[in-house]
Amino acid sequence: MRYYLAPMEGITGYLFRQAQQEFFRPMDQYFTPFLAPNQNRCMNTRERKEVLPEHNRGKKTVPQILTNRAEDFLRTCWELQELGYSEVNLNLGCPSGTVAAKKRGAGFLGVPEELQRFLEQIFDKAEVKISVKTRLGIEDPEEFFPIIKIYNQYPLEELIIHPRVQKDFYKKKPRLEVFREAAGQSRAPVCYNGDLFTPGDLHRFRKEFPEIGRVMIGRGAIVNPGFLNCIPEENVKGLGITKEQLKGFHDRLLSDYGKELSGEKNLLFKMKELWYYMIRLFPDHEKEGKKLKKVQHLWEYREIVERLFQEKEPVFGETLFF
Repeated sequence: MRYYLAPMEGITGYLFRQAQQEFFRPMDQYFTPFLAPNQNRCMNTRERKEVLPEHNRGKKTVPQILTNRAEDFLRTCWELQELGYSEVNLNLGCPSGTVAAKKRGAGFLGVPEELQRFLEQIFDKAEVKISVKTRLGIEDPEEFFPIIKIYNQYPLEELIIHPRVQKDFYKKKPRLEVFREAAGQSRAPVCYNGDLFTPGDLHRFRKEFPEIGRVMIGRGAIVNPGFLNCIPEENVKGLGITKEQLKGFHDRLLSDYGKELSGEKNLLFKMKELWYYMIRLFPDHEKEGKKLKKVQHLWEYREIVERLFQEKEPVFGETLFF
């Protein structure tokens, strides 16, 4: 089984990926939060930091691109090639209303003829491998079967399927029966993405879909950045996760964000984003969670976190996260 870290805007930036790799079992593959090129530029300063080779050493990282303009996609590919990348990922899965309204991300699935022209252009001219991360459609999962016929016309490196439609956002259950049928029709290797919150969820998925050899983990790996350490594998010995590892991971991120961001307010906002997810590892966390949400000063934040780690034991097993 191959494990991927899903890209999450504002969370899984290069500093998060570096810390995860240092303290826990690394993912087999990482994806950057999406790059959104336009007619004037391929990447802004923040996006360029995500793909700099020195920020991604020691791990396979695939830049993700969000656009519906073939010329912008291709310019970004060429710039990424100059940085040493040989593969990119096309984002056809982002469900954001503002993104979809511009026919980007999952919104691009609503205009299949335009999507086909786009794919024709990029596969004709790109010199890098291209994978696709997709949803099933806009409103009805049956929309996906004409779409996968389009995908099958091109040499996709792999097809990452999140089995929800755009209108689902992250609600409702993933449509596993549609995923099963779609995976059987895909000519490209298929990776599954969606609601793998715990090692138990992963175990159940593997039991139901033994033929799928790749999974992408999102929110589950933000709640528990040591997610893979909790998976027993015959060929991996000595795994497990400790509170000390989690604390070390947190402390490195706090330090690295402090060097990267300007001002205490921005640093606290960044750490609050992380704790929205990670606090779920701690039983009876409501009191501490509210304090972290309201904290206004770094010294106060440090006190709350230190007390949390001293007084509570994180649970890395079958916690229901969402």
